[in-house]
Amino acid sequence: MDVKEQLFSYIDKTEALAVELETELCKRPAISPVSGGEGELDKALYLEGWLRDRGFSYERIDIKDGKAKGGVRPNLVVDVLQTSGGGADGTFWIMSHLDVVPPGELSLWESDPWTVVRRGGGPDDPLGPRLVGRGVEDNQQGLVSSLLAALAVRAAGGPAAARPVKLLLCADEECGSEYGIEALLRERPGMFGKNDLVLIPDGGDSRGETIEIAEKNCLWAEFTVRGTQAHGSRPDQGANAHLAGAEFAVRMHYELSERFNARDPLFEPDYSTIQPTRKNANVPNINTIPGEDVFCMDMRILPQYTIKEVLAEVDRIKGEIEAKHGVTISYTTPQAMESRATPADSPLVAMISRAAAEVYGVKTRPVGIGGGTVGAFLRNEGIHCAVWGRLDDTAHQPNEYAIIANILGDAKVMALLMAYPAG
Repeated sequence: MDVKEQLFSYIDKTEALAVELETELCKRPAISPVSGGEGELDKALYLEGWLRDRGFSYERIDIKDGKAKGGVRPNLVVDVLQTSGGGADGTFWIMSHLDVVPPGELSLWESDPWTVVRRGGGPDDPLGPRLVGRGVEDNQQGLVSSLLAALAVRAAGGPAAARPVKLLLCADEECGSEYGIEALLRERPGMFGKNDLVLIPDGGDSRGETIEIAEKNCLWAEFTVRGTQAHGSRPDQGANAHLAGAEFAVRMHYELSERFNARDPLFEPDYSTIQPTRKNANVPNINTIPGEDVFCMDMRILPQYTIKEVLAEVDRIKGEIEAKHGVTISYTTPQAMESRATPADSPLVAMISRAAAEVYGVKTRPVGIGGGTVGAFLRNEGIHCAVWGRLDDTAHQPNEYAIIANILGDAKVMALLMAYPAG
């Protein structure tokens, strides 16, 4: 057997292990304290035991968070392969995340979100056997696949990879990465080298054809409009914060869309999106004009525009609304992230393309996305990274699922990437 056959043969026999891992990870909800959870500690402790039992060397890097269980948000760095050259050409990383989102409305689930259920696989089922549960796809599919790939390359005797190989299992991806990759880059500045390549198996498509190399700039804003409360029948005695906020939101949606109107076919949709989203409750009764109103905007801006440019337009409209309605408006930006792109001719893109073709028989293409990933932090450090996976994109939905064939197939892709030369 050559190395590829050894890797594939090993992974083909790991279905039961994949199900076991998904089941054990799912029963340990790793929800951020921001979303009402305790963090990732229980999940990390389970994985530490799993890694120790299989002889992997790893380091746990705890980031302090007084709101989380144990007061920390754990991140795990796992050594998979070393090379005789010591990594002069950079390290190949596979980076997934430990945290998951809450299950949402439980009545929409057909089973307990925290208990993995196996479904499908009949002769008329186009998807094949799949596992249902919160987090099984986002991001446990990528995490489990990376662990299976790591086992496979170890079982094959550690092929002569061109680069050292490591896994990074991060905290806090779902809520902005303050306690995950952002903190690691700040507190461990030497963790990544300029020649490192990073695969992030946290997105993709149902065929594995898209390699995400760029993200729109992400700007979240929360606006607080303050006016003067009054009786509903006496608007002349008040300043309607809700009316001012509504006009402000509508004007931003249309005027910013017109001002930042470029198109880029790398992205879908191929334009900047400026959307009003959350609306906080104001007064509890119908016949009171609210003196305060709070709403949010989610803006995904094509990278050719800067966040500074967008906020300048926001401030312009804000001033006009304040003057017209006699209100004051303040805002915060919970996320304001700009991101470079990974070059389409990066060795990483070529590696993923070759491996995906080998396993799935697909022709890949580079794309950009409107969503945010941990890749933005790495790209801004000049590190080439790409988001890839073969999945149905059921993340954050009720009855989230991961197709077992995709878990094993992605593990084969990852195993080939670990063994491929980087040229």
